[in-house]
Amino acid sequence: MPQPDEPREEALKSLDERLAAFEAERAPPSRVASQRAMGQGYRFLGEVVGGVLGGLGFGRLFDWLAHTAPFGLIGGLLIGVGVSTLVAIRGAGAWAKTESERAGSPPSAPDDEDD
Repeated sequence: MPQPDEPREEALKSLDERLAAFEAERAPPSRVASQRAMGQGYRFLGEVVGGVLGGLGFGRLFDWLAHTAPFGLIGGLLIGVGVSTLVAIRGAGAWAKTESERAGSPPSAPDDEDD
């Protein structure tokens, strides 16, 4: 906030600096950040689809070796879904941790105990 005794030129310069800082903070994410997020989404999709298809493949292989027609396929599907869900949750947690470290700590809230 400009002080009343500041000259008009300095007050305008201070206002311009604060406006530039505000606009820089509110700027849309860079192209690199959006490409990184898109890559993260494709990785997530690949992990989920790969886990399900891998489970189906192992279930089909088990059915072929043990001659237990649909049971290996169903079991493999369930195991594939479970594993892909687990991998996706762990990946999302690691991504969130990385992004929070990149963003830094949030500003602290003012203390209202002065009343």
